[in-house]
Amino acid sequence: MEFDNDNYSSHISQQFNDELEQIRTQLLTMGGVVERQVHDAVEALLTGDSELAEQSRRVDKQVNEMEVSIDEQCTTIIARRQPAASDLRLIISVSKAVSDLERMGDEAAKICRHAIELVEEGDSPRGYQEVRHIGTLVRDMVKNVLTAFARNDTELAYKVAKQDKAVDQEYRTAMRSLVTYMMEDPRAISSVLNVIWVLRSLERIGDHSRNMAEHLIYLVSGTDVRHQSLKQIKKTVQDDIENR
Repeated sequence: MEFDNDNYSSHISQQFNDELEQIRTQLLTMGGVVERQVHDAVEALLTGDSELAEQSRRVDKQVNEMEVSIDEQCTTIIARRQPAASDLRLIISVSKAVSDLERMGDEAAKICRHAIELVEEGDSPRGYQEVRHIGTLVRDMVKNVLTAFARNDTELAYKVAKQDKAVDQEYRTAMRSLVTYMMEDPRAISSVLNVIWVLRSLERIGDHSRNMAEHLIYLVSGTDVRHQSLKQIKKTVQDDIENR
């Protein structure tokens, strides 16, 4: 994907431009790795593929190394370049987004662990339909927020925030259903608990996707929308578009 560099192309130093471009590129590269990790983790669970689960879990080390590398570059740029406001927003937003991506990777690794346990138990417990549904929603959020970062697209970032609310609602519904099922059939508690933890990890990946969407809106608009309602975020996005 190509970046919209209009706001970041006026520096005297071409090397500084290159450094800013590099951390954005590396953010999306890391995002692509995490997106694949989340996809494979869910597929490994749904298909009972323990080998795919192991492969996806091992990717977490690579994700951790990418986080450290990008953070070090952000720190170096701040120390050496003393960036102005708009560039500082870019560096801060990238650093925070990288942290959210690393945590998504952690949650994907947890899903893999539970997938392996379920394969070993040999059951196909209640809740796989919910995993498939919520997993699809969350994977779409991850894809959309990475696209938003690539395009500086605040409208798409707002869509991700809306998607997170839908994921939260689906998660609560699934929890009520699975808890009721365990009460009715205590023999299923062990396996269903694994599914519950998977759904919890998916819900958290959704939360981190929303965080990234908020970082992108801050980067483009200069307004910190953390802890704001969807209505307030929508107004911020609309105001920013009108003022461009």
